[in-house]
Amino acid sequence: MVEHLDAELTPPAEQAPASALLVRITEALQKHTGGEEPLYIQLATAMRELIERGELRGGTGLPSERDLAKATGFSRVTIRHAIEDLFRDGLISKRHGAGTFVSPQIDQPLSVLLGFTADMKRRGANARSIVIDNSVGLPDPDEILKLGLSPSDKVLRLTRVRLSEDDPLALEHAVVPLYAVAGQEIRESLYEAMRGTGHMPVRALQRLHAALADAREAKLLDIVVGSPVLHIERRSFLANGRPIEITKSAYRGDRYDFVAELTIEE
Repeated sequence: MVEHLDAELTPPAEQAPASALLVRITEALQKHTGGEEPLYIQLATAMRELIERGELRGGTGLPSERDLAKATGFSRVTIRHAIEDLFRDGLISKRHGAGTFVSPQIDQPLSVLLGFTADMKRRGANARSIVIDNSVGLPDPDEILKLGLSPSDKVLRLTRVRLSEDDPLALEHAVVPLYAVAGQEIRESLYEAMRGTGHMPVRALQRLHAALADAREAKLLDIVVGSPVLHIERRSFLANGRPIEITKSAYRGDRYDFVAELTIEE
């Protein structure tokens, strides 16, 4: 059940008027009515499309359950089911005593090499981590190849759930040569520890592909199994070209947009 939908929403300066939001939602709903799907699925699908297209932006307060029922002609039970469907997928969030809001999207530029902690700090958000693994061992064949190590070199493996304002956003597994962090205590930022030893990367190559969250990712990211995630593998380099980091991450697809600026080649 969804609670507090009739509470006051965010101030007018922070969102479009409720009437304008209702018009957008009912117009989107018309494209999905008349089918065999349950009414709550039709409404959830219409609102999902508005969110994914950016017409309902992160932080926007949704109209109350009462107003949605009046605008659509659906029962309040149907409205609750639709809202709950969007909540389970992480597209909306509920704030006690405030209402229901579109979950904020994070636009991450692909042209900037920035650690999670520094990225959240520049956005004015509090970042923290839940450490899943922090261990030292010998590199496997893939790590030997990608980091240019010998079989006897030791590596640090660091697996963490990265959170912003206590909201899990990414599952991150980093591998660096042990010398890159030797003597440095890793708090929130791995890059700060690497900076302390003079092994801060200056550039990186990233590969991204869309995927569906498996059971482990879903549990750690607090999403439903099969939810969209972005798998990213980053290989970072020192100024002299030597590889210094391999990071494999799973980012919540409902919270991250990766943005790249393109120029035409003459």
